[in-house]
Amino acid sequence: KSSGNDDVVIGKNAVLEALTAKIPAKELYIQKDGIVDEKVKAAINLAKAQDVAIKEFPRRGLDDLAGSKHHQGVLLKTKLFNYTPIDRIFKIAQKPALIIAIDGITDPQNLGAIIRSAAAFGVAAVVIPERRNASIGGSVWKSSAGAAARMPIAQVTNLVRSIEDAKKSGYFVVGLDADGDQQLPKFNLSDQSVYLIVGSEGKGISRLAREKCDSILSIPMQSSVESLNASVATAVVMYWISEKRS
Repeated sequence: KSSGNDDVVIGKNAVLEALTAKIPAKELYIQKDGIVDEKVKAAINLAKAQDVAIKEFPRRGLDDLAGSKHHQGVLLKTKLFNYTPIDRIFKIAQKPALIIAIDGITDPQNLGAIIRSAAAFGVAAVVIPERRNASIGGSVWKSSAGAAARMPIAQVTNLVRSIEDAKKSGYFVVGLDADGDQQLPKFNLSDQSVYLIVGSEGKGISRLAREKCDSILSIPMQSSVESLNASVATAVVMYWISEKRS
């Protein structure tokens, strides 16, 4: 499990996964007088190999650091994420590129899942806004299963400005929304560079971002299903585009 604190990964499996994926980490905290099993030993060995400081802490101190009692006696503090400047992303992305821009997804698990799918389907980069959005921390690292280390990610102060920059760089800007004017099977831009805007589940894409889109795309579904989880919907579109391009 990951704690509510963004720069912390908690639990034996999650900490071991994070260290195995070489997530930039500052300190590994081990519970004083806790049970040191195979997983804890493996985490300690990986931390030593990566020059991560190892500290012993009493259980109550770990509870406070984790913001939870479910840390299983192990906690990893991660470093601040190293974002890629957006102008560099537009320079290095090989065209036709697909870039995913996130608009107001505050759940770290959802953001991590989108990054994981983006890595799987050959997406060039992910763009996230600074405000009203999850940032890259411990819980996003964990749910991205280490993909955040391999994926160029930009953090922008103004998402709408990034849309204008994308258009100047030759991208077709597409919003993903349940009531889109174009359905996915008819989407035929797979040979062009696409800047795909994904909104939060409740609110969707913000009005300003929506107004800047060249097209709004929706996924046809059975009427009994209201909407897909944002990360699932994004994965469906990423798969569709990668299939069309291959």
